[in-house]
Amino acid sequence: VQLQACGGGLVQVGGSLRLSCVASGSIFSINVMGWYRQPPGKEREVVASINSGGGRINYADSVKGRFTISRDDAKNMVGLQMNNLKPEDTAVYYCAARRAFSASYNFWGQGTLVTVSS
Repeated sequence: VQLQACGGGLVQVGGSLRLSCVASGSIFSINVMGWYRQPPGKEREVVASINSGGGRINYADSVKGRFTISRDDAKNMVGLQMNNLKPEDTAVYYCAARRAFSASYNFWGQGTLVTVSS
């Protein structure tokens, strides 16, 4: 499975960005897709996740009410709409995918940089 993420960039505080990630390859095995981020000098952290069909969605507390994850299984895409961005949202954002019954994410995209300027 290959994951290709795009949509990062530079935005001012309070602005919005939308990240997209397209999966290709043996996608039939994928159940959960998610977004992680790694702020400068910090550990990678989970942002949001969504299962196949979109019935189960989880968000990190820091982004609840501001970020929305979505998924289009027909297009093998997962998106992350980010609103009301804050400087602390500055990070490299990674798309990830997990097989059914897997305890951890199996596949990772290359990362896309989001910079929020104050």
